[in-house]
Amino acid sequence: MSGAFSKSMARNIFFGGTAFFFFLFLALSFDTIQQYPKRDMRQNITPQVVAGKHIWETRNCIGCHTLMGEGAYFAPELGNVVARLGSKEAVKAFIQSRPVAGIPGRRSMPQFNLTDKELDEIAAFLEHVNTINSANWPPNIQG
Repeated sequence: MSGAFSKSMARNIFFGGTAFFFFLFLALSFDTIQQYPKRDMRQNITPQVVAGKHIWETRNCIGCHTLMGEGAYFAPELGNVVARLGSKEAVKAFIQSRPVAGIPGRRSMPQFNLTDKELDEIAAFLEHVNTINSANWPPNIQG
């Protein structure tokens, strides 16, 4: 190799790198398309899960909690809350028992005064989220 870097060498490196990364992109896209049917969770979505997602959004839960790593880091991750607490009933009891006034010096969840139907819906949504293949997120059981 000569000591000078010629235009043809730069052009070959550019086109070679472009071709390499283009084929890498195609291979990764093909792999994603092959993996998608195994990870598709749409068939498990019920009207109750949809209603629970609506409650999640209208009560701005993501303003304090994270869900699968997305959201605010003020309160715990809720992607695995059903596994962490043990059941949907435990999740409902936890939400229902939140105090109106917080404990001094401690973070506290507000009381949303959800009806029994709304509690069932939000618990169904969180249970659905718990079943999603999240590639081992959160990294520990406590979120």
